Amino acid sequence: MKTDIHPEYNAVVFRDLGSGETFLTRSTVSSDKTIELDGVEYPVIDVEISSASHPFYTGKQRIMDSAGRIDKFNQRFAGFGGAAK
Repeated sequence: MKTDIHPEYNAVVFRDLGSGETFLTRSTVSSDKTIELDGVEYPVIDVEISSASHPFYTGKQRIMDSAGRIDKFNQRFAGFGGAAK
């Protein structure tokens, strides 16, 4: 591997703004803000959504009625593209 071309790969805390959940992982991103976790200070990256607050992962997602949406589309565009009178 070439030397001095790779970014720093350090421990970082990602904090979900929606749920307040924190995830300690390693990443190449950096931040000026820090957080103390288990007695050690880490840079913190605030994220809007994560697996702790995303509806798909929390089981709170809405089920779309795709059959109803298709019928509504077909009714709306039933006469579109027909022969000119």
